[in-house]
Formats: sequence, C-alpha cells, structure tokens
Amino acid sequence: MLVAVALFALMDAGLKLLSPHYPAMQVATLRGASALPLVLAWSMASVGVRGLLRVHWPLHLLRGVLGVAMMAGFVYGLRTLPLSTVYAITFVAPLLVTAMAVPILREKVGPRRWAAIFVGLIGVLVVLRPTGQGMMTLGGLAILLAAVCYAASAITVRLLAQRDSTQAMVFWLMVILVVGGGALSWHEWMPIQARHGWVIAGIGVVGTLAQVLLTEAFRRGEASMIAPLEYTALVWGVMLDLALWQVLPDGMTWVGAGIIIASGLYMIRRERVRNVEHGQPVEHP
Repeated sequence: MLVAVALFALMDAGLKLLSPHYPAMQVATLRGASALPLVLAWSMASVGVRGLLRVHWPLHLLRGVLGVAMMAGFVYGLRTLPLSTVYAITFVAPLLVTAMAVPILREKVGPRRWAAIFVGLIGVLVVLRPTGQGMMTLGGLAILLAAVCYAASAITVRLLAQRDSTQAMVFWLMVILVVGGGALSWHEWMPIQARHGWVIAGIGVVGTLAQVLLTEAFRRGEASMIAPLEYTALVWGVMLDLALWQVLPDGMTWVGAGIIIASGLYMIRRERVRNVEHGQPVEHP
C-alpha cells in the first residue's frame, strides 16, 4: 500500500507536468490511453475475455462518466494548485463516501461518524478559505468536485464488487476515460510534444503498477489497517512540490489537512468498532 501510494503520487506529478501544455480533458484521455494496454494485458492474464465481458454495464457506464468528470476536475485543479494542497482537499473523499452510503446503500451512520464528516468538511473550508486569500478558486472547486465524483464512483465500486472483478472495473474505466475524454477534447486537441512522451509513458506504467499493488494490498491485508496509509500521499506531495516546483503548503493548508486526516482516521476507527459490535468478520493479513 505504501508503494502504491508513492506511485500514484508520481503519476499525479506527471499529470501536473502535462497540465499547463494540454487541455484538462486531453490530459485525462492521455492518462487512460497510456494505461489501457497494460491494464488489458493484466486483465487478460488474470481473468480472461469472459471476465471482462460478463459485467454489469449500466453501473460501469455510470462509473466511467464519473471517472471522466473526476479526472478532468483533478487535472484542471493540478494546473493551478500545489500537489500537496490538492491531496489535502481530496482527503475528504472517504468522508463523502460514508455520507453517500446512507441514502444510496441504506447504510446506517451514527452521530459520531456524522460528527466526523462535519469536522472533515470544516477542514476543507480551512484549506479553501472562502472568505480569505485562500484556495477558493476555480482550481480548488474543481478538486472538490473531483473528490465528490471519486466518492460517488466508490459507491458504484461497492455495488460492482459484488459481481464483477477488479480487473473489469479498472479496464472499463480506462476504456470509457479514453473514449469519453477523447470525444469531449477532440475539438481542442493539441499535438503531443515529443518531449512529453516519456511523461505520458511513465504515467501509464506507474499508474497501472500502483493499481495492481493497491488491489493486492486490500486482498492481503485488513482494510481498516491499510486505508490510513493513503494519507502518506501528503508526504509525497510535499516532497514532489518542493523538488519539482519549489513550493510548500502554507500553515492553514497544514491545519486543514490535519483536521481532514484526523476525521478520516476517526471514521476508520469507528467503522472497525461498529463491525466488531455487530459481529461482522474482520479480515486478517
């Protein structure tokens, strides 16, 4: 999981390097196109053609639409915001997943977890600072929209996981990202510069490897123990910001990120306690 998070951070740094040179939707398309051949090879080697075709198409299409919107918003925000600030905002996504699970999946959320969600949203406001000179810009709002789309996509994953393989979910997400993103960006498509070829190839390689490692991490380990390791992305974001763009997050961003992370960790702990109280099985490595 730690390696997967590090590789995803490298992929996001690659997207940020591309974002000033191409439209956001084109960069989202390139992300899918660069990974698609590798994802296809992984899928064919593990589940085969039948595992890719016998799927729940409506939910895959919905997840694909959410994925296109998420990637477009994410890349747009990367153009203007430091990587560390982007991560601080997107850390609210797990809290949004819990909130959305109530009306959509009919899950029960107690007052303590609702309080954690509320506190986490306050953390987002601290980062964005809508009444001050903060990150309440189109870029910041685009990242927040991306987090909402990510949370909604995670809900579809919970439904799809009951019948479809991880390989199918990743493969069709990449396909829809390429087709949908390509169609939406066709009118403003910019020629690919040769010097960016290695960046695009790197995005495909590290993104695919990170996805495989992420899947393996949750297959082998207990979700409530592994999920908090996602917050190490902030460390990678800070180091990459400093190394590539010579910027660091300001104090209020650190405060907001701390609030969001604390809320997320509390949410994970409450989920673990709830499972134990209800006698639900807990996975072990």
